[in-house]
Amino acid sequence: MNNKREKVVLITGAARRIGANIAQLFHNANYRVVIHYNQSASAADKLCQSLNQIDADSCLMVQANLSSTSGIKKITDLIGNIGRLDVLVNNASSFYPTPLENCDQDQWDDLIGSNLKGPFFLTQALSSLLKRQQGAVVNISDMHARQALANHPIYTIAKGGNIAMTKTMALELAPQVRVNSVAPGAILWPEHEEDDIEKQQSVLKNVPMGRLGSESDIADTVFFLAVEASYMTGQTIAVDGGSSTSL
Repeated sequence: MNNKREKVVLITGAARRIGANIAQLFHNANYRVVIHYNQSASAADKLCQSLNQIDADSCLMVQANLSSTSGIKKITDLIGNIGRLDVLVNNASSFYPTPLENCDQDQWDDLIGSNLKGPFFLTQALSSLLKRQQGAVVNISDMHARQALANHPIYTIAKGGNIAMTKTMALELAPQVRVNSVAPGAILWPEHEEDDIEKQQSVLKNVPMGRLGSESDIADTVFFLAVEASYMTGQTIAVDGGSSTSL
């Protein structure tokens, strides 16, 4: 391993958007970065190549379905071969509407799998390595874990469970490993809503700061919780422009 980059971070769902921003931030802080992706192979490869151009062998990537036992094993085998893990960021997520009258068990399995089941079992599987380094876990939740989102009942349930998981994992893994989470508000428009101007204006009316946040707002908070907040565990920080003040 590159001696300049002794510490290792694994970020799930890191190929694009917020996950990629988190990966770049940790890389800038001299971490060796492991990028997980499921379907975004091209974006993951582009990001990993760009980081390795800055510093050879400073980034690895792994493809896996977090909802499956084999997918979890694929990731843990790679991290086991590295032999060290300092930070785990559970960022991977599925998000789409599931109106109650139409939703089905396949959608349940997908949304619960990516937002709750996968992070839980991945954290469990990597806990011994994290304990060895007095490491940290940061989960990415959502403001809608605390305020139900219409037509998204399964997603809301999954993210609510994500916050509960943060609390229970903090208790189970203390004192060696700290576990916290970040609950983003309006940061990026979902890809299926990027052209829905009316919906966007409606959302921003409920944001006291009156604007979208940025990917770096989330990445900075993740880094703070993982690296700097040495006496914080079991907490969820809302990064939502004040939206949660009305809850």
